[in-house]
Parts: sequence; C-alpha cells; structure tokens
Amino acid sequence: MFVINGEKSPIKIWLEGKDAIEESCLEQAHHLADLPFIHKWVALMPDTHTGKGMPIGGVIATDGVIIPNAVGVDIGCGMAFVGTNIRVGEIRDIGTGNGSLLQGIVGDILRNVPVGFEHHKSPQPCYTMERAVNELDKYEADTELLGQLEGGHYQVGTLGGGNHFIELQEDTEGYLCVMLHSGSRHIGKTVCDYFHSKARACNQKWHSSVDPSYNLSFLPVDSPEGTQYIHWMNLALDFAYENREKMLLTVKAVLEKWIGKHTGLSIEYTETINCHHNYAAYERHYDKDVWVHRKGAISAQNGELAIIPGAMGSYSYIVMGLGNTESFCSSSHGAGRRYSRKGAMQAFSCEQVILDLKAQGVVLGKRRKDDVAEESRFAYKDIDTVMQNQSDLVVPVRKLKTIGVVKG
Repeated sequence: MFVINGEKSPIKIWLEGKDAIEESCLEQAHHLADLPFIHKWVALMPDTHTGKGMPIGGVIATDGVIIPNAVGVDIGCGMAFVGTNIRVGEIRDIGTGNGSLLQGIVGDILRNVPVGFEHHKSPQPCYTMERAVNELDKYEADTELLGQLEGGHYQVGTLGGGNHFIELQEDTEGYLCVMLHSGSRHIGKTVCDYFHSKARACNQKWHSSVDPSYNLSFLPVDSPEGTQYIHWMNLALDFAYENREKMLLTVKAVLEKWIGKHTGLSIEYTETINCHHNYAAYERHYDKDVWVHRKGAISAQNGELAIIPGAMGSYSYIVMGLGNTESFCSSSHGAGRRYSRKGAMQAFSCEQVILDLKAQGVVLGKRRKDDVAEESRFAYKDIDTVMQNQSDLVVPVRKLKTIGVVKG
C-alpha cells in the first residue's frame, strides 16, 4: 500500500506503485479526495479501475451525505456461494448420452435461469417487493420508480449479462462448489440514475462547490431526497440479495436432479455466503459514524467471510476479513479489469477464448458466443497478484477453480 496526497484528503492505494494504476482512475480518486465531507482518506483496492464518477474498487467514508454514483448503477451487485459434499472427480467423467454430466448441468442451468436481458414471462414470488408494497409510504413519493415494485417480480432470480456469471467450481480439496455474481438488475440502475439526477439539481440549487463534471453529486442524509435514496437503495440491496438467493435455489435443484439421476450420490450443502459489493452502509470508523461507500469492494470486518472472484477459467477465493481500519474494513471485490469490454474484444478473438476454456476443461454455457472475449480471463488482472496486494486486508480460506460457467 502507498499513499498519495490529495488536495484535502490523502489517497491510500493497495498496489505496488503509481505505475500500476490508470491515470483516469487516479484522477477520479483525486476528485473524491477534494470533496469537503470525506472522512479521513480515500481507499483504493488492488482491483481498482476507472468507473463512473468513482473508481471501481474504491472505498470512501462520508460525513452526513450519501453519493448515488459512489454506490453505482448496479446497487447490491455482489456474490453468492455454496459448497457441497460432492467430489468433482466422482462426476467429471460421467456421460449422459448427450454429452458429459457437467455439460448437462451447465445446459440445464442456462435453460432455467434467465440471462442477459431476459426476464421471467410471468411474475414470480418476491418477498422483497411484497414487503415494499406493504410499506408503500416509504416509496410513494417517488412515483417515477413505483413501476419497479411490479417489475421486480419478473426479474427476481435472473442473472443479467456483462460480468455476471454462475460458475461450477472445484476447490483445492476436490469438492464441487457453486459461485454466482449478480445484482439488482434494472432496479438498481433506475434508482441510481433517478437520484443522481435529483442530487445534481439539488447541488446546483445549493451552489455546491463540488464540480458537476466529477459526477459525484451528493445528498445530505437528513434531507428528504437523501432519506428517499436510502430507502430505495436498501430496497435494491434486499432485492439483489433475494435475486442471488433464488438463483442458488434453482442451481441446487439442477444439481440434485442430474447428480441424483446419473450417480445415485446424495448431495449435501456446506457453508453459504451472500454478500454485496456495491452499496453504502452506516458504520463507525475512527470514532465517527459515517456512510461507507463500497463501489466494487467488499466488507472485510475481522472474521467476516466473503467472496472474491477471479475471471472465468481462472481462480476465485473465499476469504476471511482482517478488519483493517485503514481500508475501512474493506477489500477488493474481484480481480479488476485490465481491458475495457471493447478493448478485450479488440485484443482477443472469440476462438482464442473458447479454445482456452476447452484446454482447461471448462464447460461454457452461453447462447451468443460472439462477445465472449469481453469476459476472457486475459481481460482481467491476475487474481493471485491482487490477493498478494491485500494480504493485510483478508486471508484466503478456500481457493476455487472454474470447471463450468454460465454467462449472459
């Protein structure tokens, strides 16, 4: 970790040196450090890269305000994980008559979990949105957002696209595990865009000193707009959590069907983890109650279990937090991109990525293959280097390798 002095606050960066960070990412960090309500410093995790307004892999603590773009458009984006008692060696070489057992499982997950822009064709049970309707007084002032309460019934249990995934993985002891990455779908983006627009209008009215070009317009948490944003943000967080929960249930049902039918083995599940990496939370740090914004970062309180994925065909980690106060008890949320999606498409061919996955024995479930290079493992930083750079933030407790992946 090294430190750069900002105009008002320092910037702490969990990388080897300044050469390891994009100039545009560093510029965004300086914008954050110039904000008058930053508590202590800006923290950048080792997977940091340029985002919208605030770097992805960035953590800030603010005094009395909340910044929609410092949470991001996919509010509640995060990870879920479950382990099993099944050894991959017991199922890897089993055929089904239509390919391998792993191919059958991956294909069935792809059929049962809507991906990309797909939603369910009929409304699904969603306790988060049902509760919101019963607490409508929290939300009814924002009439433009009320349609999301109904829309959530069609989106819950859906994966989305981009870097979202469902992976079958093998841990170092040979056990089959499931990891998935998704968030609040369209709801989070709608909420972020709506309240960022409100914040821009409020900041202009208040003649705020925060440059609007920074895309860091803020809302005081005790203002009507700030209170409403927190209500909607928490709703999106709860929806994202339930969304991942529902997908895990679907994947479990697929595993039980295929493994039971073709092996006779009885599947049991070990620890389950479900955590956000795009959110703001009211926490106490350095003797002050503040709003900690984690945008592409996870909570790493002392003893807390969390998930840090790599990239498809690479490694991922289950980690335990060390409670490092300098990072506001946070760590990276993944490997971090080396190439933008467009840059990855230019640098790597579809054939190259598919051949790489085949060479590793990874089963790919994806309807359209033409954009697969966006998520190539070569488009991301090396996850083991990222882990080395944050050895004072988390300790690995489980290392996992991709054996099958479903992408939007």
